[in-house]
Amino acid sequence: MDKTIFVNLPVADLASSTAFYEAVGFVKNDKFSNELASGMIWTDTIHVMLLIHEFWKTFTDKQIPDASKVAQVLLCLELESRAAVDAMVERAAAIPGGRADPTPTQDMGFMFGRSFEDPDGHIWEISWMDPEAMENGPRELAEAQH
Repeated sequence: MDKTIFVNLPVADLASSTAFYEAVGFVKNDKFSNELASGMIWTDTIHVMLLIHEFWKTFTDKQIPDASKVAQVLLCLELESRAAVDAMVERAAAIPGGRADPTPTQDMGFMFGRSFEDPDGHIWEISWMDPEAMENGPRELAEAQH
């Protein structure tokens, strides 16, 4: 069995958050969705659970931070090309509540990354890395170590 990650995110408006994630490429899993939560699938092993605040609070007594003002995590997805990175960020920015590039764009030659915010302010970094760098490590780092 493959190991799977479920990222749980508190959301203010479940319908608009679900629509946002579908528009950027996630698929809603109706088996794990109801009026309290939407199960969103990125891959067979990466899932995002969008939870309304009231439901979120049944899992922890910790305060829900306002993700539009504070950052607790940066979530990152790897895509197959620079063009795919640009396309996903541009799609996110075109959706009501989405915002492109809340973090600096990174272009190191072997790696390229941009980011977007969802309607609640959660930051997703979208990146591409040259397959050779993925396999062997970035040349610049290897050269600096010698």
